[in-house]
Amino acid sequence: AGLPKAPSAYNPVANPKRARLRQLYVLRRMKELGFIDDKQHAAADKEQLRVKRDINDFGVHADYVAEMARQIAYERFQEEAYGSGLRVVTTLLKADQEAAYASLRKGVLDYDRRHGYRGAEAYVDMAGVKREDDEELEELLHDHDDVDDLKAAIVLHADSKQVRAYLRGGDVVTLTGDGLKFAARMLDDKAPANKRLRRGALIRVLKGEKEWQIAQLPEVEAAFVAASPVDGAVRALVGGFDFNRSKFNHVTQAWRQPGSSFKPFIYSAALEKGYSPASVIPDEPITVSAAETGSLAWEPKNYDGKYEGPMSVRTALAKSKNMVSIRLLQSIGTQYAQDYATRFGFDADKHPPYLTMALGAGSVTPWQQLTAYAVFANGGYRIDPYIVKQIEDANGNVLAAAQPSLAGDEELRVIDARNAYLMDSMMHDVTRRGTATRAPQALKRHDIAGKTGTTNDYVDAWFCGYQPSIVGIAWIGFDQPKRLGNGETGGFAALPIWIGYMEKALKGVPESYMPAPDGLVAITADDPAGKGPVRELVYQEHLPPPDETEHIPTVEHPSAPVQDARPKLLEPKPAERRP
Repeated sequence: AGLPKAPSAYNPVANPKRARLRQLYVLRRMKELGFIDDKQHAAADKEQLRVKRDINDFGVHADYVAEMARQIAYERFQEEAYGSGLRVVTTLLKADQEAAYASLRKGVLDYDRRHGYRGAEAYVDMAGVKREDDEELEELLHDHDDVDDLKAAIVLHADSKQVRAYLRGGDVVTLTGDGLKFAARMLDDKAPANKRLRRGALIRVLKGEKEWQIAQLPEVEAAFVAASPVDGAVRALVGGFDFNRSKFNHVTQAWRQPGSSFKPFIYSAALEKGYSPASVIPDEPITVSAAETGSLAWEPKNYDGKYEGPMSVRTALAKSKNMVSIRLLQSIGTQYAQDYATRFGFDADKHPPYLTMALGAGSVTPWQQLTAYAVFANGGYRIDPYIVKQIEDANGNVLAAAQPSLAGDEELRVIDARNAYLMDSMMHDVTRRGTATRAPQALKRHDIAGKTGTTNDYVDAWFCGYQPSIVGIAWIGFDQPKRLGNGETGGFAALPIWIGYMEKALKGVPESYMPAPDGLVAITADDPAGKGPVRELVYQEHLPPPDETEHIPTVEHPSAPVQDARPKLLEPKPAERRP
């Protein structure tokens, strides 16, 4: 019937219009050559083109999860996993997964646009192209895949006011006005010859709400994962910008410095050593000896270079003050803090017992951060995130099923319930008046807690946060660590990814808060900023005796926030409890 020069041009899934044209052409030639008569030609001409789509097209962007599920199935069933029709059921929620995918891609592309257009991706030889619908164009695009909505395109014409480009499948798009702004400097005659947009340039275009826009493949990477803090069921996981470009799963495989997102674990350790949210620590410059750092003498600074003098532990965490974190770690001891961090699932050897640990100089994965922040969200229990719910045979019989750890099982408690409550309260202040105020403003709710993280020299940006029903971790950075750029903090680069997901995941979810546990008493303490007395909760056993302090706290009964709709912490059946 026909052997087309560029078969991909007639793929009926990717290019239905071209496939139909080819169908009509072949039918016409068959009639002309006598293989079919007029009646057969007319009947075939009226038939609708039906396409059997890929059975692996699940209609959800979850390639990284599919690969994780494949590995889990293979580990359990070896080669049998590939030939026996196994069905792997994951914990993902489709709406959540799509929200995470869209938000991560938007966050990455927004970052990329902030840092300028890098020019043409490549150039193709247009000598053989005679027309704008020439099959040669399809052949020239063959080695340049679309990356979802980032379409590969060949420039047919370019000047400062208009770019016309060919897309896979035969469409020709015209870009003008705002669609050219991002790449304006590469349309100038003075642009570098090896980057300028001209006929034959390979570019990326993106369909905006109103018009096509010039875009580019981002160099930066990102990761996002969200799960229930009650049982660890993962609701969404995106391991990178595009699975086909890089199968490296940044959620589970990327060891990165956590920066300030590690501070809550230092503060949590300090609470166990007698500190409280009301404790006053000086935010003043400090010099650390080589012996204390494990390498060279160190003169750390606050992110903004400003020092505010004495301040409460609560305020210091909200403002992410480095000097206070270092002084807390000096006080409680680096070895104690290192051991304490392992309660949350961190590896001790990834966090050497030096004062740099106070600023998150160790290494974590987003998956570890998910486990760790879930401890604060669920009241102090370490649960194990999981992604495969069960594996069934071809007949639907369950061959293997997850046995999730459940918050509420006291065997899983790793920190005091009072510690979790106070940390939750302080991390609410991070979003209420600290480095993550964009979150409650965007989500129009106040039951949000978490911590931003920005590593030294803006290399990694994090936001780790939660609402009582869901924990989410967002990270952005380069595979080969380098600066993200001035101002690319966790609150600016990573937090929007987290917010974009939560806007969908928390839609219709009532506000809820953690109830205050027993064993806390309220004190009235002087605010070091001079704003009058403040009310704080402290461990009952940490309340100083009246004869040992000049200021006698006013002791009250703790008043917990109203608890209307917090997910019930399920009590596991005895058989489900881990040994």
